[in-house]
This record gives sequence, structure tokens and C-alpha cells, in this order.
Amino acid sequence: MEADKVLGAQAEEAADEVITEAEERSLLELWREKAYDQRPENKKRVGRLWDDYYKVEKEIYRQLLSGSGTPVTGTVKELAEKYGTDLMTMTGFLDGINDSLKEPNPIETMKEDTAVTLDYEPEKLFRNMVDAKADWLYGLEEWERFYSPEKRKELLMDQKRSRTVVKGPKIGRNDPCPCGSGKKYKFCCGKSA
Repeated sequence: MEADKVLGAQAEEAADEVITEAEERSLLELWREKAYDQRPENKKRVGRLWDDYYKVEKEIYRQLLSGSGTPVTGTVKELAEKYGTDLMTMTGFLDGINDSLKEPNPIETMKEDTAVTLDYEPEKLFRNMVDAKADWLYGLEEWERFYSPEKRKELLMDQKRSRTVVKGPKIGRNDPCPCGSGKKYKFCCGKSA
């Protein structure tokens, strides 16, 4: 009987430590730990997490893009409830949209009661979706409210071109150094290359 009480007290202390650790860590840390888990035994779980996340993300963007255009505000918990999702998924969404907001949210230190605002710049959001290769997002029909099909195609092509890397002509080891020193490239700037 006494051993059961000791074990029960130890289990209670361990549970309290886990809760305290979660309270001390930001939501973003917890989300990234869960969503980017590379352990082989969790590969299926992480895959299901992302499949579910993409569905929720798409629905949140549908609602956001078809809204009144006024910024959406609230705590992380309130927004999770508003969009019918859990805290971790909302945290992932806030992480994903943060670079497209007029004023970024404090995602690194977010807790469930942190006030956040979803005031996005449409063109920046569209371009970031293209950069992320998220065709399920930049292909949403709700974008018609902002851009004609021609304008969306133009933005899409423009953004894809901006990622294209154009290399200059290759400099040979024995060519004159492009810095203008008059030395061979291999004895000048190419020495450290």
C-alpha cells in the first residue's frame, strides 16, 4: 500500500514536470519538434500530421481570403477556436503566414494567450505561396477577389523567374583575374576558391 502511494506521488511529479516544461517552451518549439521529427519510427505519424495540416491550412486560407479584408485578431487559442483547429496546427499556420504579414507576429515566443494579428499583404502572400510550391494555396479560387486569372498567371511566372539563377561565364584558372589586378585568376582571387 505504501509503495503504491510513493509510485503515485512520483508519477504525479513527473506529470507536473512535463506540464511545466510545456508551459515554459513556446508553441513554435513544440510545433517544430512534433512536425519535423526525423526519427524513423515516427515517419508515418509525421506524414499524417502534414496531410491533416494541409487540409486545415487550405480551409483557413479560404476563409481568410474570402473575408472582409479587415485584419483578423485574437489570441492563438481564440484563432484556433475560430478556425476550428487545435493549438499546434494554428501555430504551424501562424509560422507559415508570418513572412506575408504587414507586421509579423512574435511567433518565436508565442503561448496560447499571445495576441496575434492576421493582416497580410495579398501580393506578398501569393508570391510566398508560389515560392513554397503550394499550388493548393495559390490556386485557390478565392484569389479571384484580388487578381484576375491573367494577373495571377503573371505573378506566378514573375515569381518563378525571380528564383532562376543565371550564372556568368566561367573563369578559367589561366584567364586574367576579373578584379583587374592583371594577374592570372589562379594566382589572385582564384587562389582561395
